[in-house]
Amino acid sequence: MKYHHSLSDLTTLVVEPSAMQSKLLRAELVKAGITQASVVADGALALAHLRNHPTSLVVSAFHLPDMTGAELIAAMRGEFSLAAIPFILVSSETRHHQLDPVRQSGVSGILPKPFSQAQLEAALRAVLDFLNVDESLDEDGFDLDTLRVMVVDDSPMARKFMRQVLTNLGVKQFFEAENGRQAAEMLSETIVDLVVTDYNMPEMDGQALIQFIRTQSWQKEVPVLMVTSEDNQSRLAAVQELGVVGMCDKPFEPNTVRTLLRRLLTAN
Repeated sequence: MKYHHSLSDLTTLVVEPSAMQSKLLRAELVKAGITQASVVADGALALAHLRNHPTSLVVSAFHLPDMTGAELIAAMRGEFSLAAIPFILVSSETRHHQLDPVRQSGVSGILPKPFSQAQLEAALRAVLDFLNVDESLDEDGFDLDTLRVMVVDDSPMARKFMRQVLTNLGVKQFFEAENGRQAAEMLSETIVDLVVTDYNMPEMDGQALIQFIRTQSWQKEVPVLMVTSEDNQSRLAAVQELGVVGMCDKPFEPNTVRTLLRRLLTAN
């Protein structure tokens, strides 16, 4: 694995309205290896800072004086120059409907308050994996040049994030669909080696898509990776029964995907 960044290289912006909390957060970042960190207290100041200062990572609270962390990451993803900056949310918020927009925006990590050093380090590893090209599969002799991956998600931001992770691992051929119905239509005429799909989508969700693949598609054996923010365990159990090679929570974890690709390529 060849990294072009280390934690000490990351120019980080902390967005936290509480002076005490920002001081504690900066101390934890320093312990983890982040040495360059600026602090702002609200979303507007964060966006102004990002537009004027090169930034490698944003670490933000959820509740800000002028907007939520979900609104901040949405604003970043909507600006071309800011869209690719990794984002970690730190929040005591646990409500699914509040956190789901953050997950759908291609976030590198969602940390609780308080978080452990191990949780922070895992999120920072995901940031590095997102920023860096990982040549380990290529160096081990696996051929990803011909691997055809279909990414299915109704969120363009989530699709972009997943494509970036897969591209960093060496995948070069992609097909995209914005819901299960579109994916099913594409699969009727497009050969793929892996389907990476969200669960919650309009028109046809991920479960219905997998059911279609396993019962109606001429590509019944194609491996499917479910990437989801769904928290209903009975629904997820039903998906597993349909046959998936893996289930990955949003945020989309590069390490999980790397392990899956290695397993798939070894089996072929």
